[in-house]
Amino acid sequence: MLIVTTENIPGYRVVEVKGQVFGVVVRSRGLAGNLMAGLRSIFGGEITEYTSLLEEARRHAVDRMVRNTKLMNGNAVVMMRFDSSEIGQTMSEIVAYGTAVVIEKV
Repeated sequence: MLIVTTENIPGYRVVEVKGQVFGVVVRSRGLAGNLMAGLRSIFGGEITEYTSLLEEARRHAVDRMVRNTKLMNGNAVVMMRFDSSEIGQTMSEIVAYGTAVVIEKV
């Protein structure tokens, strides 16, 4: 399935717009991960525990968005974006969203 951040896909044309589609994931780092991240934040640099958590959450959000697109009988997503927010101090919400469409090769 093609997923693009643009409105158009070179070499394809949109033949039907199915509508808004999204995938949502809420994740929390475990106690050990929070302790390690807290220690790393004291010394500075990348906090790999959180980087890994967010990379995995984004992949899951995209996978869910793809499943929702297929349920709507779409075969591509245009104008795809990510959004994220914190829920409390321990959880992160990641949303992948865009417009589900049907495309055909030109």
